[in-house]
Amino acid sequence: MANLSLTKVPMPEQDPNVRNRNFSEVALGYTEEMAKEEATRCLNCKNRPCVSGCPVNVRIPDFIAQVAEGNFEEAYKIITSTNCLPAVCGRVCTQETQCESKCVRGMKGESVGIGRLERFVADYHMAHVSETLPAIEKNGHKVAVIGSGPSGLTCAGDLARLGYEVTIFEAFHKAGGVLVYGIPEFRLPKAIVQKEVDNLQAMGVEVRTNFVIGKTLTIDELFEEGYEAIFIGSGAGLPSFMGIEGESLVGVYSANEYLTRVNLMKAYLDDYDTPIRKSRAVAVVGGGNVAMDAARTAKRLGAEHVYIVYRRSEEEMPARAEEVHHAKEEGIEFMCLNNPTRILGGESGEVRAIEVISMELGEPDASGRRRPVAIAGSEHEIEVDTVIMSIGTSPNPLIRSTTEGLDANQRGCLVADETMATSRPGVFAGGDAVTGAATVILAMGAGKTAAVSIDKFIKEKNA
Repeated sequence: MANLSLTKVPMPEQDPNVRNRNFSEVALGYTEEMAKEEATRCLNCKNRPCVSGCPVNVRIPDFIAQVAEGNFEEAYKIITSTNCLPAVCGRVCTQETQCESKCVRGMKGESVGIGRLERFVADYHMAHVSETLPAIEKNGHKVAVIGSGPSGLTCAGDLARLGYEVTIFEAFHKAGGVLVYGIPEFRLPKAIVQKEVDNLQAMGVEVRTNFVIGKTLTIDELFEEGYEAIFIGSGAGLPSFMGIEGESLVGVYSANEYLTRVNLMKAYLDDYDTPIRKSRAVAVVGGGNVAMDAARTAKRLGAEHVYIVYRRSEEEMPARAEEVHHAKEEGIEFMCLNNPTRILGGESGEVRAIEVISMELGEPDASGRRRPVAIAGSEHEIEVDTVIMSIGTSPNPLIRSTTEGLDANQRGCLVADETMATSRPGVFAGGDAVTGAATVILAMGAGKTAAVSIDKFIKEKNA
């Protein structure tokens, strides 16, 4: 019998005043009983609108029906037939703007908790099943994947299932891309990411870390080594700054550097000597998910005051509503309609304050959001000792600058068509390297599309 409750089964969480001082996961996950109760809210619609909102085409009603019956392992098989990173997606995918936004139950009440159920299924599998993957017969063709973030892992996994010998080349010392360097432990435990990487390696995918394509080897040299196609999923890790006075002061970070030091280099653990500023007051400039991650991380590292400085109103913030909600619960202070004008330093050359100017919203700009307009004479200072810039990233130019015939646009993103093919034959690209900074699930969708295109390209080439 369908559960006609208008609200989702609540997700258990750590108390805000406890979790804002630790790096353990905020959301604690459903129990079996909670998962089955939430699953019975699904109406199993015939036209399946939720599936149309999923970039990796998970058969959502099918897996939820299995959860409702208590067949959790069967649900896992259904999810992983199209999604090789379910434990990741269940935690960080923007379901509210994708699959859940299409859910019929959302017309009168809350949508079905698709992401919560996906997370439960993946976690249940990891906790209860020690799987031995069947051997996959190799087809004798080699593919290189550059970058081990969500697009690269997805492309590699799909190609491995088709029998390709896949090698992932990762610049960092650990695989996972933005999943390990960008997303904090309290949102996505790194053991979860490692388990997903381990599963790919069990399928025969080789992962080579500390390998910078464009320096260690070039695209041309990869072809010379026998790779018949190459997928570039190197992300968008080059941070942007505002170009204002004081950005070179001690205590100014890009969000990328700050989060990498904490997440990948374990600066939050006492037994690691990774240097990180012990801040008293922090200003995080920006309003996206990365800004929320940086602010919540700074709070956990001991900052008494953490401010989100954002030039538009809260309604225009691109961050997920859940992340904004969690940040507020944890004591992050929001200073919307403020824009930095300069960063002020003391005699020691360290940050002592950030000067901001008040803003008001004018007419809509090209993005459809109302344009922020400065209010003359409204400059004021916020006393801080650390400033974290979180105003966007772009792709590192190394690969395109060392590869002939690889087109990029004015933003430095690689140009790829709908099949993920670039201007260079045999080279495909997807994820943030093409779109600029976007979501994990959109990057995964690009990886899936590229795998199909690479398979077709190699088969036609060898026909």
